[in-house]
Amino acid sequence: MTLIIDKLGSASAPKAPLRPGMVWIAGGAFAMGAEDFYPEERPVRQASVDGFWIDARPVTNRDFAVFVEETGWVTSAETAPDPADYPDALPEHLVAASLVFTPTRGPVDLRDVSQWWRYAHGADWRHPYGPESSLDGLLDHPVVHVAWRDVEAYVEWADAELPSEVEWEFAARGGLDGKPFAWGDVLQPGDKPLANLWQGRFPFENLAIDGWTRTSPVATYPPNGYGLYDMIGNVWEWTADWWSTHALRTDHCCALKDPRVSSIDARDPCRIPRKVLKGGSHLCAPSYCQRYRPAARHAHPIDTSTSHIGFRCVVRRSR
Repeated sequence: MTLIIDKLGSASAPKAPLRPGMVWIAGGAFAMGAEDFYPEERPVRQASVDGFWIDARPVTNRDFAVFVEETGWVTSAETAPDPADYPDALPEHLVAASLVFTPTRGPVDLRDVSQWWRYAHGADWRHPYGPESSLDGLLDHPVVHVAWRDVEAYVEWADAELPSEVEWEFAARGGLDGKPFAWGDVLQPGDKPLANLWQGRFPFENLAIDGWTRTSPVATYPPNGYGLYDMIGNVWEWTADWWSTHALRTDHCCALKDPRVSSIDARDPCRIPRKVLKGGSHLCAPSYCQRYRPAARHAHPIDTSTSHIGFRCVVRRSR
């Protein structure tokens, strides 16, 4: 196996990972965060990580199906919420459901995310666009409609873990320290899409210049400098870290109010615990949500699944 040398100058020849399809990321130091985009990414600070294995691509529907077949796991989106957990919820929202992106017919107020998110009864990982949809042609797309408890169950079954935010960002940069994008300084070099993003006027006009209006098969686009696919765009990815920042805003472009809760105390926007998501998704657009960058981050409620959030695993030990 070729030795992998990290930015600190050390070298390692790790044993084969526990899980197939993983890439070894040697530890190192880097400039984490960004100054030129959103407040929650600031300040740029020095961070470091030890070496770890990470999935070369997000967990797919095919992967998740194996997990479900072996364990019988029933996801949050397939389970009606317990009324005791949501005392303020409207009765019609206490059903098995998940959030599905639905394009609008024309321009809308971009401050109101409810214009394009539909709380769809019967939407789940097997039915990503709603109860009438299926996984036909989507087995190699990232699994979506997975809430935090579903991700926890999968990584435990896989004898793996979720990446921390710092691990995820280090891996996503692919060795390009300080660059705004995972591939360099320009979003689309030569006007060629390098990730599954939104082209056109969000949320009603998706020109699909990259070939996809929703998720795309994993590894459709070139890998980054570490050989990792889909670290940017396609689906947001859960990380292990709890959300923390003094700059938290509840009205930013990707914020989602859980529809099961009829009111949220404005003084406590994190009443439902939130984890950090990274990487952006196919819904990120230059004109609206520029979170298709390694430094970008998003706070997401642990009990809420959507049609644009997935995950990948890490292993911090060799076997």
